[in-house]
Amino acid sequence: MSLMKFFFAVYPYICLTVFVVGCWIRYDNQQYTWKTDSSQLLSGSNMVLASNFFHIGILAIFFGHFAGLVLPHWIWHLFGINDLQHQWIAIWAGSIFGVMCLIGGAMLWLRRFFNPRVRAAGRKNDAFVITWLMITLVLGLATLPVSIGHAGKGDPQVMLLLGDWIKSVIVLNPQPQLLEQVEPIYRAHMFFGMTVFLIFPFTRLVHILTAPLNYASRAYQIVRSKRYRSA
Repeated sequence: MSLMKFFFAVYPYICLTVFVVGCWIRYDNQQYTWKTDSSQLLSGSNMVLASNFFHIGILAIFFGHFAGLVLPHWIWHLFGINDLQHQWIAIWAGSIFGVMCLIGGAMLWLRRFFNPRVRAAGRKNDAFVITWLMITLVLGLATLPVSIGHAGKGDPQVMLLLGDWIKSVIVLNPQPQLLEQVEPIYRAHMFFGMTVFLIFPFTRLVHILTAPLNYASRAYQIVRSKRYRSA
């Protein structure tokens, strides 16, 4: 088996299997560990800015990848957006949210490694995860100049090949040969991105799956004091 076939025909399913089974086992057996382990109380300086930039950026990137590569092309065409316009939208959105995520992520990375209190209270895999995410992000940003070069020539072919490969994996008919025509920087970014799903169940990333979205719409809590007033 060639490395190309392993990494882009077999490895995606290994990552997804570990992601699903690992999350299920951890949630079923270790719910107490299913948390963010926030360290904001240890050092809150610039934490809000860094956290907001990082989380908004990474969520926008995730859903942007889904909309750009997983959705069928005809959905974009329904809105009058051709493949080249689609690519330019992806470039601009990726640039804006990628830089936002990079700024927030860099602040969190520096805090994780160089703040003594945060470093002492954290776990080794926390440092590993933020480093892995930052490498994945930097590789993704490194694809932008290449994509701009393609779009500048009016050629959206690489974007279409990437989308077709992802769809082939989803329908259980992986076609790694589609990626032989794309630049290595894309394949490196894809490997790091897939590996995020592989390590996901063993890290604090699991909190994403149980984000307390209902907090925004729940009723106000009534708080009463237990102190009694003297007559």
